[in-house]
Amino acid sequence: MLQIVDVETQSVEAYEPMIGPEAVEELLELGRALRGAKVVQLNATAYGGGVSELLRSMLPIYRGLGIEAEWQVITGDDAFFEVTKGLHNALQGGDFELGEDGLREYVEHSRQNAEALEGDWDFVIVHDPQPLGMRHFRPGDGGKWIWRCHIDTSSPNPRAVEMLEPYVEEHDALVFTLPEFAPDDWEHDVIRTMAPGIDPLSPKNMDLPEQVHDQIALWLGVDPGRPLLTQVSRFDSWKDPLGVVEVFRVIRDQVDGLQLALLGSMALDDPEGWDLYERIREEAAGDRDIHVATNITGVSNIEVNAFQRLSDVVIQKSIREGFGLVVSETLWKETPVVAGRAGGIPVQMPEGTGGVLATTNEEYAEGILRLFGEPDLARDLAEKGREHVRESFLITRLVADELKLLRELS
Repeated sequence: MLQIVDVETQSVEAYEPMIGPEAVEELLELGRALRGAKVVQLNATAYGGGVSELLRSMLPIYRGLGIEAEWQVITGDDAFFEVTKGLHNALQGGDFELGEDGLREYVEHSRQNAEALEGDWDFVIVHDPQPLGMRHFRPGDGGKWIWRCHIDTSSPNPRAVEMLEPYVEEHDALVFTLPEFAPDDWEHDVIRTMAPGIDPLSPKNMDLPEQVHDQIALWLGVDPGRPLLTQVSRFDSWKDPLGVVEVFRVIRDQVDGLQLALLGSMALDDPEGWDLYERIREEAAGDRDIHVATNITGVSNIEVNAFQRLSDVVIQKSIREGFGLVVSETLWKETPVVAGRAGGIPVQMPEGTGGVLATTNEEYAEGILRLFGEPDLARDLAEKGREHVRESFLITRLVADELKLLRELS
């Protein structure tokens, strides 16, 4: 039996102040059309990373609409997750050397997880490469299977595409974050695009009093009275946290009292993250103005919320990015962002909205210094960013998109 993640029930009417009555009625209508349907979401971890955060907010809304929704987490050993992390990197364009042992590891765990999946489901939604192979081992399953890929697959390693293609084809629908992420080699009758969304009612995004985020900063050793630059992300080489440290050291003497906070989350399905975490700690050792903290050292959604509000500027130095929902989280709090021209980030920060896009270290440094030096501009960009997020990137829109697909498949 797979691990079942406990979630509550959320009334969609609670979101009406943010999304308006028409959007609420649309969701209620979709819920009526699918009332009683049984939906299971499958992924590789109950915490750490964007997928688990999305599911923790989506499932309660599903249930509030009368849909029998459940979240189950697959199992695997270190060898399996090393294989799936390699597939993840390869789908983003990295090197790919699976080998016979790696393929055997992936196939065997896919079979075991498929056998451990219990329940009679109308819809099975699997997220990213880790549970992708399960469908192959349930040939008599009468439900509709959907593969939801959250990765930037705009320039994937062809060998990874070829290896996964048979498993992809067995699904009834494919969902990507952006149209350009659907590889040309994966032809399918039903391909949809859905951008993720933030939950404005979650602990990560709800309003916090100023004294609360100040106290949280002090608890983590950060002076709330001094300028603060922050990056929030998994410790992943594609997020370039070591590059963030380089940029900070370039600009620190030009912003009096500047501090840097690197807040990361560690996930069970990402063995590479632990090695990178140690490298970051070594790089920051002895520098009292660089603060490194993770979910294993007490950083939860509330702490992330506080730092996104307290920061003068948030940096997201992504090299490749499935979407980068941390950008929308930050803009919702009216904090300006300097972020990479990667994946879904430019969609969240169109020209004149949210902050500054960058590619090189020099561009990052210039963008950060500009926002520190022109506070009126920074405030205007951030305010426009919040409104853009409200219109396009809230969790309720994502739920509506997914329910429309389920209704179509049914």
